[in-house]
Amino acid sequence: MRFPISDLMKKLFIALWWLVTSGVVLAESSAVVAKPKADNVVKVVYHADFADPRRFSAMLASINNMVSLYQEDMVDYDVRIVFVSYGIRFVTQDRLTGTPFAEDTELKKRRENLLGRLNTLHETFGVKLELCGITREQAGLDEKKLIPGVEIVRSGVVRIAELQHQGFSYIKIE
Repeated sequence: MRFPISDLMKKLFIALWWLVTSGVVLAESSAVVAKPKADNVVKVVYHADFADPRRFSAMLASINNMVSLYQEDMVDYDVRIVFVSYGIRFVTQDRLTGTPFAEDTELKKRRENLLGRLNTLHETFGVKLELCGITREQAGLDEKKLIPGVEIVRSGVVRIAELQHQGFSYIKIE
């Protein structure tokens, strides 16, 4: 038995075909999800330029949720954190005394937990850590005092712009 296809059904079919062929697919949860870029790698850059340890903790939770989901769904990803200005506080054990970025009571209480979580994201999930070289120089911080895995880039904001130009999505936790 054949059923006539209404105009509405035709429009829905065309809309669904357009979504699938234009890079958007429907996931099992019925949510619309973007497909990875043409090179099949989801690219995301997080911008850490703030001093608040609670805000950094929220950022780490967001990244953990993201990469866990990508791994669960077997999606290739390239997630990076670019540390600029006050973000330098989160990639060293140094108290940065005498600088605008000096350790405060809240950071002192939370530093070990934050560094442990950041290390797990880097070591276990492959999240890349990049620090602004200008900030490091202004703070007078020796490269040897950075946590393992931090790569120094000439300028953090220039690096973020470069990554966006390469197709990275930009995220900043407010």
